Amino acid sequence: MNMTVSYSGMLAKPVDMRGRVEALEAAIEYEPQVECLVRHHFAPGVYAREMTVPTGVVITGAVHKTCHLSILSKGKIKLVSGEEVVELSAPATILANAGTKRAIYAVEEAVWTNIHATNETDLDKLVEELTESTADELMGGKNNRQFLLSGALEFKG
Repeated sequence: MNMTVSYSGMLAKPVDMRGRVEALEAAIEYEPQVECLVRHHFAPGVYAREMTVPTGVVITGAVHKTCHLSILSKGKIKLVSGEEVVELSAPATILANAGTKRAIYAVEEAVWTNIHATNETDLDKLVEELTESTADELMGGKNNRQFLLSGALEFKG
């Protein structure tokens, strides 16, 4: 549940960190969008989603349904996770708890990888199995809010 506090009847500011990350996401969805290179890796029972985030870019992630590992293998980031903001420099590994909305600011170009236990290999099915999102809503999907609002997406489907 997002709790908000009203300041003199003006803008309501989210109190919890997930609410703050969602507010950040809403604020940046009108900004020009940057494509981040994403690579998918599979091994028996394991899926890894690796993303390269350019210097100076802010990203927000999907809320994951399961606890998993996240690895920063290159660069330096500021990470909003749970109720804290931490600065990480590669190499770094964190336990990413389920139900957390995260944001990353790339202080330096970063390579961020989420590691999941699954036998699924279909990318669209993985999104729905592992997150609260649908593949259609994420970057590149025809219903991705950031691209729709910025007018940058031309869907041919």
